[in-house]
Amino acid sequence: MSQTKILIVEDEKDVLELIRYNLDKAGYVTETALTGQLALDKAIDSKPDLILLDIMLPEIDGLDVCYNLKTNINTKSIPVIMLTAKSSELDVMKGFEMGADDYITKPFSPRDLLVCIQAHLSRKNIETKQH
Repeated sequence: MSQTKILIVEDEKDVLELIRYNLDKAGYVTETALTGQLALDKAIDSKPDLILLDIMLPEIDGLDVCYNLKTNINTKSIPVIMLTAKSSELDVMKGFEMGADDYITKPFSPRDLLVCIQAHLSRKNIETKQH
């Protein structure tokens, strides 16, 4: 697991550091982006194993980032977990329509987030081995 790279896309630095701390402690390699454009650039350049993506971001919002990632042949297989304060049924529906693999609302439990990440990474590894 030590080589598993997760891109954290979050513009609130306190939340970003909380997520990064918990993922680093769990043995993941983390990379961060504070804006939607930077998230797209980093995802294309570094091909993370999973992306945690906020919706309310400067430059390009998380929904558009997700759609761009999921329609790009080079990034479409990267699991994207929306991690956002936008919790209405319509927001959740939009997230899944844009291609999100999962949707977690803030406030969140770091332990629940880690379980969700592990489930998606396990699923991705199984699918990779089958192809």
